[in-house]
Amino acid sequence: MKTRIDTILSDAVQRGDVPGVAAVATGGNGTLYEGGFGKAILGHDADMTPDTVVWLASMTKAVTGAVAMQQVERGALKLDSPAKEVIPYLGEVKVLEGFDASGKPRLRKPTRDITLRHLLTHTAGFGYDIWNPEILQYREVMDVPTIGTGLDKSLTTPLLFDPGARWQYGIGIDWAGKIVEAVTGRKLGQVMHDDLFAPLGMNSTAFRITSAMRACMARVHHRQADGSLVADLKREIPQDPEFEAGGGGLYSTANDYLKFVRMVLDDGKSARGDVVMKPETVDAMAVNAMGDSTVTLLKTVMPALSNDAEFFPGVTKQWGLSFLINNEEAPTGRSPGSLCWAGLPNTYYWIDRKKGLGGVYMTQILPFADVKSLPLFYAFESAIYGR
Repeated sequence: MKTRIDTILSDAVQRGDVPGVAAVATGGNGTLYEGGFGKAILGHDADMTPDTVVWLASMTKAVTGAVAMQQVERGALKLDSPAKEVIPYLGEVKVLEGFDASGKPRLRKPTRDITLRHLLTHTAGFGYDIWNPEILQYREVMDVPTIGTGLDKSLTTPLLFDPGARWQYGIGIDWAGKIVEAVTGRKLGQVMHDDLFAPLGMNSTAFRITSAMRACMARVHHRQADGSLVADLKREIPQDPEFEAGGGGLYSTANDYLKFVRMVLDDGKSARGDVVMKPETVDAMAVNAMGDSTVTLLKTVMPALSNDAEFFPGVTKQWGLSFLINNEEAPTGRSPGSLCWAGLPNTYYWIDRKKGLGGVYMTQILPFADVKSLPLFYAFESAIYGR
């Protein structure tokens, strides 16, 4: 298996499909595979390895979900209580019904309250401008900055529908992070460090890039129209933001993130046997938590940042408490009921609790669902399953 995966990944680098790639996988007896190929930054000397620091983007969401669920199991939060009881602003957000003749938004009160469950399952009604033209138009009309600015005002976009009505990928988990801060009295990154990263030994994972992390950091690359890749040395999450983005602000490594994956596979225990989360909390996170709603295609509004994106088209998918769940076996061999998600610069992971397998795959390429990197992730995962 190692030889096969080494060949798959190294050939992709040699073809120029990716600048560099790191991939790791874990099974019942520990690490199954660990490899890195290519360069962290095209044209630079540093190799891409499983310890190279990358921007996780939305792979942050599962971590935020985990610390939120830790607060639920401790009784500080409730999944189905109105979120406005913790953050009053969430009781004031209105539903966008369109725009009037002058271009101003038409808004109404929602029919029900937003809950933490809605925020963690992307059913609150919030969206992202990358995949939603109405949110993009609202930002432009109302002069609301983009989420990547780290400004609190970037979270002041309206709902697209009444909470609980359907699934729409958006900024809900950023708000879940703010709820965690409100009930703990600590910054989100501090909560993550104290309650997850320290007990799991995730020493290279943080919102703020330390000097040690920066010394082994990859950079995002952009796929050009001719298929070539160009490094972007300036793109970086704000290091002194007004809020730490629970939806997409973490930096980490493949090896560090695999420790989080392993914790979920081990029902909430660290490698040392410490109980990080109760088994029943992990179980609650890992099952459909949004009723009959299903996950739909992400139709791009910003092709420079994302292609149209959907994992395993034709396979019914739902959402747990911060994880995507495939309801049928995936073509890669992933079991029904497995967990996964991804990050904008083509970072991916999966957790198969039935077969005891999980993996992490890291590149740094925009747009999301890259035509070369996403199939390479599938090839890596398929090889882990012997497909």
